[in-house]
Amino acid sequence: MANILDKIIADKRIEVAERMAAVPLEALRERIAGMKKCRNFHKAVSKRNRRGLNVIAEVKKASPSAGVIRADFDPVEIAGTYVECGADAISVLTDEKYFQGRLEYVSRIKEAANLPILRKDFIVDKYQVYESRAAGADAILLITEALTSADLMDLLILASQLTMTAIIEVHNADSLLKVRSMAGFPQKHYSLIGINNRDLTTMTVDINTTSRLAELVDDRQELVAESGIKTRADVEKLIKIGVGAVLIGQTLCESADISAKFRELFEPAQE
Repeated sequence: MANILDKIIADKRIEVAERMAAVPLEALRERIAGMKKCRNFHKAVSKRNRRGLNVIAEVKKASPSAGVIRADFDPVEIAGTYVECGADAISVLTDEKYFQGRLEYVSRIKEAANLPILRKDFIVDKYQVYESRAAGADAILLITEALTSADLMDLLILASQLTMTAIIEVHNADSLLKVRSMAGFPQKHYSLIGINNRDLTTMTVDINTTSRLAELVDDRQELVAESGIKTRADVEKLIKIGVGAVLIGQTLCESADISAKFRELFEPAQE
């Protein structure tokens, strides 16, 4: 029986074929030709930060495991709140079928917010990289468990050519050992390693996944911890490990007061 990730990827390939038929690749290339260089996502999320780590705040309406996270969902308003809170970058979920996202959210948020934007989706084809760039994304997520090594390398090369940063996401040690040498490929400062605490085959979360796998990473300042961050204690654990950034969405978006939750997690009162 196929796991959840396999089902999502199979559906995504069908979706990509439909999008390619609707908007030819050449049309995307023409749109990209006149665009400015991407905002520097890599620098934004790997710099030294007074709070101990950088925050990639995610605009997220729903997920397969949680259902609808925020009913009164206004992506631009949420992104604006993140900017006011001092987030270092914004992640935008664009998968429609499983996360109720939309690619157009990237363009709308890019116009309204002055931070680097990550398009978070299941990237399986070069077409999606061009599509992400044309929509205004400054970075993309590449899931190791969903790609062959050859496809991952090709997507990294294309992303760097388009001046985009790539987060190379892993969940287990085998995947990390296979791809950790790709961080910095084909050019330095265009890719980072992301450790997802969520097992995408089952959607279960273990916050300690980052702690275990971080030991296999030399430069933790270029490491992003993803999923399952819910409390100040979780954040402090990641700061102690030395990760450069945390990607957090559900805990913020499900809160009645996003600003208050952000402060609680990342700007605790000084005693």
